[in-house]
Amino acid sequence: MNLLSTTFCGVSFSNPLVLASGILGVTGDSFHNTIRAGAGGITTKSLWLHAHPGHKNPVMIGYPSHFLNAVGLSDAGIEKAKEELGKYIPERKAPLIANIVAGSKADFGEIAERIAELQPDIIEVNISCPNVEDEFGKPFACSYRDAGEVTKIVKARTKNIPITIKLSPNVENIASIAKACEDAGADAITAINTVGPGMRINLEMRVPILSNRVGGVSGPGIFPIAIKCVHDIFKAVKIPIIGTGGVMTGEDAIEMTMAGATLIGVGTMVYYRDVQGFAEITQEMLTWMGKEGIKSLEEIRGCI
Repeated sequence: MNLLSTTFCGVSFSNPLVLASGILGVTGDSFHNTIRAGAGGITTKSLWLHAHPGHKNPVMIGYPSHFLNAVGLSDAGIEKAKEELGKYIPERKAPLIANIVAGSKADFGEIAERIAELQPDIIEVNISCPNVEDEFGKPFACSYRDAGEVTKIVKARTKNIPITIKLSPNVENIASIAKACEDAGADAITAINTVGPGMRINLEMRVPILSNRVGGVSGPGIFPIAIKCVHDIFKAVKIPIIGTGGVMTGEDAIEMTMAGATLIGVGTMVYYRDVQGFAEITQEMLTWMGKEGIKSLEEIRGCI
């Protein structure tokens, strides 16, 4: 009996850990390798309709308590994505969540329809990246109306594929925005995207370390924020949640489940523990469940 098996939007996962968007690229080979390392599913990096250059190096730096990145959602565009997803989807050993991004509502509809043709298991709609405000303005996730409108547009163009809307913690009331997405037809919510943006300074050169000056903050330092956001969303909506943000250990994953998450997005962990961390985290979860006599994650989901 698999104690960690999970069903999300009708899709079966061998365990609830999914590679978060933006980690390990978008190659078919990297996806297969991550599944072999123990992930229950894959989320692609953010895919654009057309090629998007992102920001110049340096774009990321890690510290013991946090990670800073300003990659800027670089991507080669839909045609390259089709090529790489085509190396994984036909022979997939675990579900694939295709993450999409766009600078306009119309482009969200177009990229959603093009990606849906490839038949990913789920589509994740990134309306919340804090790294591209200089290019596109405030993310759609900052407005109830905009979040709802993007949700309706994507849902209308994706046929029978479930969609999850990725939200930002940088808002006054993330639960209300999640409810607006649910009312607009979202099948699930992903929370949270990176916090910030934040900044670190090179003391010797007296300039910001990142070329973009600022970047999204992830890693263990944002975990308490992610837990609070997931908890608030769980109380506000009836649709399932992918809880992500600072998950580093099996105990963190259990805590995220107690807050209300069904799937658990794991990203920056790879920087700290490498890709084998997926298998280690699942074992840590099982160890805790064994000690507590827990036979299913359903027993503790949203229990607080």
